[in-house]
Amino acid sequence: MKQYVFQFDENRATPETIILLGNKGAHLAEMTSIGLPVPPGFTISTEACVKYYDAGKKWPMHLKEQVRSAIGETETRTGKRFGDSANPLLVSVRSGSYVSMPGMMDTVLNLGLNDEVVKGFAKRTGNERGAYDSYRRFIQMFGDVVQKIDIARFEHELERIKETKGVEYDTDLDADDFKSLVRTYQRIVREETGKDFPADPQLQLELAISAVFESWNTPRAVSYRRINALRDDAGTGVNVQAMVFGNMGEDCGTGVSFTRNPSTGVKEHYGEYLMNAQGEDVVAGIRTPKPIDTLKEVMPGVYEELLKVYDLLERHYKDMQDFEFTIERGRLYLLQTRNGKRTAHAAVRIAVDMAREGLIDEKTAVMRVKPEDLDQLLHKQLDPVAKEEALDGGRLLAKGLPASPGAAVGEVVFSAERAHLLAQEKRRVILVRTETSPEDIEGMHAAQGILTSRGGMTSHAAVVARGMGTCCVAGCGDIAVDERRGVLVARRKGGEKVTVKAGDFITLDGSTGEVIRGKIPTVDPELSGDFGTLMGWADSHRRLKVRTNADTPHDAEVARGFGAEGIGLCRTEHMFFEGERIKAVREMILAGSVDERKKALGKLLPYQREDFEGIFTAMDGLPVTIRLLDPPLHEFLPQEEKDIAELAREMDVPVETLRRKIGELQETNPMLGHRGCRLAITYPEVCEMQTRAIMEAACAQHEAGVTVHPEIMIPLVGHVNEIKVLKEIVTKVADLVIGETGIKVAYRIGTMIEVPRGAITADKVAEEAEFFSFGTNDLTQMTYGFSRDDVGKFVPEYVEKKILPVDPFQVLDQEGVGELVRIAVEKGRRTRKDLKIGICGEHGGEPASVGFCHGAGLDYVSCSPFRVPIARLAAAQAALKEKEEEKGKRR
Repeated sequence: MKQYVFQFDENRATPETIILLGNKGAHLAEMTSIGLPVPPGFTISTEACVKYYDAGKKWPMHLKEQVRSAIGETETRTGKRFGDSANPLLVSVRSGSYVSMPGMMDTVLNLGLNDEVVKGFAKRTGNERGAYDSYRRFIQMFGDVVQKIDIARFEHELERIKETKGVEYDTDLDADDFKSLVRTYQRIVREETGKDFPADPQLQLELAISAVFESWNTPRAVSYRRINALRDDAGTGVNVQAMVFGNMGEDCGTGVSFTRNPSTGVKEHYGEYLMNAQGEDVVAGIRTPKPIDTLKEVMPGVYEELLKVYDLLERHYKDMQDFEFTIERGRLYLLQTRNGKRTAHAAVRIAVDMAREGLIDEKTAVMRVKPEDLDQLLHKQLDPVAKEEALDGGRLLAKGLPASPGAAVGEVVFSAERAHLLAQEKRRVILVRTETSPEDIEGMHAAQGILTSRGGMTSHAAVVARGMGTCCVAGCGDIAVDERRGVLVARRKGGEKVTVKAGDFITLDGSTGEVIRGKIPTVDPELSGDFGTLMGWADSHRRLKVRTNADTPHDAEVARGFGAEGIGLCRTEHMFFEGERIKAVREMILAGSVDERKKALGKLLPYQREDFEGIFTAMDGLPVTIRLLDPPLHEFLPQEEKDIAELAREMDVPVETLRRKIGELQETNPMLGHRGCRLAITYPEVCEMQTRAIMEAACAQHEAGVTVHPEIMIPLVGHVNEIKVLKEIVTKVADLVIGETGIKVAYRIGTMIEVPRGAITADKVAEEAEFFSFGTNDLTQMTYGFSRDDVGKFVPEYVEKKILPVDPFQVLDQEGVGELVRIAVEKGRRTRKDLKIGICGEHGGEPASVGFCHGAGLDYVSCSPFRVPIARLAAAQAALKEKEEEKGKRR
């Protein structure tokens, strides 16, 4: 019989059990095995969830019997009976996939209660109020999760009874209030479902398990997996655990804690708790919780025990842990632990600190930080001078909790749907909510920042924002949010009220919790010493070099500061659009003869030479790959009638002449048209001018003491004869410049592999090319037959319908485009053993694509300046993974 159900003490947390039981189930098993106080229970495997969907939402054979048997075992371990009114066993039913997905799937607490059991539970605990509080919570959660009743109906009744009594918190209600709520909630269930609330605990359990299975495919869970690139086929485990109660009085409580600060990485007691509450009260932000260190005054014994848990968890897991706990009658219980989600700042500091503390080694520290998360470190921060002026000018609206660091400037929106919509229009928004819920995931992902009036440092908003690297200010009690009217009212010191409407701009400082009216400019971040330490460790392990795509000296300097080891792509056409240069380019395009064309190009030569001198200086000692002109000429001419008329006046040519020339240059498919090497073959004088500018700059800088390594790249080669023709021109001009100046500078001539034919015939191309650089943007476009300018119309649907796993323009298609890369590498090096090979498309800074490039034997990747650190870390991780795999094969 296939085993789907496992007691907590049957397993340990391993990579295999995390897939089988889910992250939560595997770590409940692990905590049980090391003697931590975990309430007993069992886990239904993720395989059961997958089978449930495969069978058309039916339980797999033998699951029901195994669940009943496991409940019997839990009864034995607790000494309680499921459904017994004298000594009842109540359970929680929680989700848990192979990766933690905070708040994205469903939970039901206090399961097993009915009208008779609640009486016995009240008598057994001596706490009638706590028993009926648990019962009303159970009906609400079950109604919401299992019966799909709008939770607002239940919450409205709770708010109504608090208003009637004139109290603010649930804790101010008594047993009679909760009894009344139970009757009201049961009436809501009858009205919504046409049936009484199910009284049979066994039926409650089976329905709840099915509901948790189904929460795997709720829109919010699907969105979360898409946003975080998680598997859709893994399924969720279901954890059924004996309840312990934090809502039975002032000697009870619940909390969430981290073994280090997940925002900064500082080793400190970081967490929050509420007395006389259940877990959802903390994470949902229903009441603003208290900092964990204040528990020392309230329950010193439990606090000391908690400190030991911090230490034990970190020493055992060797990573920062995020754990939930409940205190029942002064006794501490742990309900779950997981590797805590953290900001990139925290991830770097924690990795470096743990290595220094001897908990992990340097290799583990390098593997511990996600390369893509480094993007957060490179986000801009608020300009401190401008911020100080804004605060001095009275623009501070309010101050909340600094839940996730960084800066965010944007227009206020009050719904996740609106945030998502405006972000698609490239507008920068701040999502403002009383509190966020898992349904807000798309809007949270789209927003620059998140502001909530309720909730603490471990609330849903805070945890999800930190995981996404999004700036967040939570629990800002000085603002009142009215989502329906689309306004927030800030109560400032002195009693003044300031109203902010939807569409108004605000600024958030996620490091201080300040909310400031209007826009504040941002500045580049300062990277910490820990960042430098981690990147130094990474560099010691990687084989793959990392260059940058840079077209200006400033970009080159920025990239070098981030550790770039040269320029892999300098796009010369980007230099043509500035000031007087564009006029010269247009003169060249409109020229009626070769001589006129050369005259116009003569005007461009000094500009190009000056640009290259600056870039060679910035990259002193490092290689610089300069791509000759690539785009079609029509891109340099206007398309609108008014712009055509204005340019005709400026250039003193008839409008009709200009319009005719523009018409001649128009192409049906310009990306496959007259561009790249094809343009240089038609207009060799363009190639001559650019080569001369490159070599004159190289010789001048060499003379000035700069070490230059120019690499001249001919784009879009699909046939060896194309590069053969152009190589002759480049070599002739380069050698002429060397002869004229008397300064000998070594140079290389190579090509971009962007055309599939160029990849397939790489052995021939390598007879002429000294280096290859894969232009994977165009190579992807031509391999798929997708126009990259139009893919936005259909590729998102391809991904949604799982025709494609990801957008191939964002993550390299290793199966198709990658196969062409492998063919070109193998064939090219067969002809030329010392062939230098790199990649310069956008994929050069995407971690999975960098890993592929390492495995394919490339020499370097090239990416935008701000992605250089990401590529460096991804390259190191690829090398370490390869070594680990090799060790595994030898074992």
